Amino acid sequence: MATARKPHTDSRLPKVLDEAARLFRTQGFGGTSVRDIARAVGMLPGSLYCHFATKEELLTAVYTKGVEQISTAVETVVARQTDPWQRLEAACVAHLESILRDDDYAQVVIRVHPADIPVANQTLIDLRNRYEALFIELVKALPLRRGTDRRSFRLLLIGALNSSQTWYRASGKNTPRAIAHKFIALLRQGQEVST
Repeated sequence: MATARKPHTDSRLPKVLDEAARLFRTQGFGGTSVRDIARAVGMLPGSLYCHFATKEELLTAVYTKGVEQISTAVETVVARQTDPWQRLEAACVAHLESILRDDDYAQVVIRVHPADIPVANQTLIDLRNRYEALFIELVKALPLRRGTDRRSFRLLLIGALNSSQTWYRASGKNTPRAIAHKFIALLRQGQEVST
């Protein structure tokens, strides 16, 4: 896959990325054309190709920014904790706060499935895997009972976190912090090694 071209010094690249993220979120990747993005930015479609050779390349740039934003949020809060369970819960809070707020980039990461974009499939999977490596390390550090399948534990947790964007309501009684606390409490029951 081609990489993003070097932007001009008077680049409208940030606006291009913002509008692409907004349109990919609201219209879907398949429902958004390069023409739609160019129109939203106020440029000719051909001018957009100065920055990105393909729509898939533009999606990859949006997805990368979304993954970086979520990763930074998680890494920042995890660094403040020392207890393994508190570190995992803090990561879950940051993850939920990132994906449940009104942010186009985070929503693209959650809603666009790599398999739906064959040309960019492996690149998007690699980005997602780099992020999930944070959770691999967090789960690895937990004092779980012998024989616990840590991979399944992690996948169950991340799946539950990501599914929240379909049922979460900001006006509801549960905050992202409360949801994360409940999820971790449920997973922790019967899993922590007795001392």
